[in-house]
Amino acid sequence: MAEMTSVGGTPFTGRALAGRVAMVTGAAGDIGRATAVRLASAGARVVLADLAEGLDATAELCAEANANATPITTNFDVTSEADVQQAFDDLADQGVVADLLFNNAGYQGHFSNVVDYEVDDFRQVLDVNVTGVFLVLRCFARTLINTGRPGAIVNTASMAHGGAPNMAAYSASKAAVIALTKTAAKDLADKSIRVNSISPAFIGPGQMWERQVELQAATPSQYFADDFDEVAAQMIAAVPLRRYGSLDEVAAAAHFLLSDEASYITAFDIEVSGGAV
Repeated sequence: MAEMTSVGGTPFTGRALAGRVAMVTGAAGDIGRATAVRLASAGARVVLADLAEGLDATAELCAEANANATPITTNFDVTSEADVQQAFDDLADQGVVADLLFNNAGYQGHFSNVVDYEVDDFRQVLDVNVTGVFLVLRCFARTLINTGRPGAIVNTASMAHGGAPNMAAYSASKAAVIALTKTAAKDLADKSIRVNSISPAFIGPGQMWERQVELQAATPSQYFADDFDEVAAQMIAAVPLRRYGSLDEVAAAAHFLLSDEASYITAFDIEVSGGAV
C-alpha cells in the first residue's frame, strides 16, 4: 500500500477514495487546501472551488498528491443559485459527477460587540455561511439523486456555534450550519447520502488564526487583552490540550466522515477542539 502525505507532512496510508470524485469549496483557504490535498492523497479526484486567489496553488499540491487524477478547478459564487447550478452543469458536461462534498466555503465577518455589529456584514456572513452551504448541498444532492448514486457531505461548522464573543454573525451562522446538517441528513437518508459536519476550534498556524487573534485584540472585550501575544496565550489557555489544532487534524476529521469508514455515521458534528467548549 503506497504511503501518502498530507499538506503538513503527516504520513498516512491507503487509497480508500480511489475512483471517487470530491468537491471542495473554499479550496483556496487553509482548511480547504489541507483537506483537498488529503482527499487527493487518498485517491479521490478533486474538484476545487473558490473565488479567492490561491486555487491554482491548491491544484498543484493535489496533482502532486495524486498523479492518477487531474484536479478540476472552478470559480463560482456559493450565494448565487444560478452560479452554483451552472458549475454543476459544467461538470456534468465534462462527465464529472462528484459523490463527495466538503462544503467548506465561508466568511468570518467583522469582529464587534453585538450592539455595534453592522447589519450589512451580518447579512453577508449568513448569506455565505448558511445560504451558500445550503445551495451547494442542495445542488450536489439533486445531482446524486438524479444519477442514482450514494454519497457523503461534510459541512464546515465551528466551535463558535456555542457563542463566541464579538462574533455574533459568525456564531449564529455556524449554529445554523449544524442545524441544517442534521435536517439534511434526515431528509437525504433514504437516498443513501450521509450528511455530517465538523466544528474546528482554534486552528493554526495560518491566516484564520492570526486574523482571529488580531481582531479580538483590537476589539474591546472583558474576555481578551488588547495585545496580540496575550490574546494568543489566552486562547490557548482555554483549550484543555493547551495548543491549537493543526490543519491536518481538521482534514483528517473531514476525510473520515467522507470515507466509507464512517458509513453508519450521519447527522453528526465532530468537534475538532482539543476539548474546548
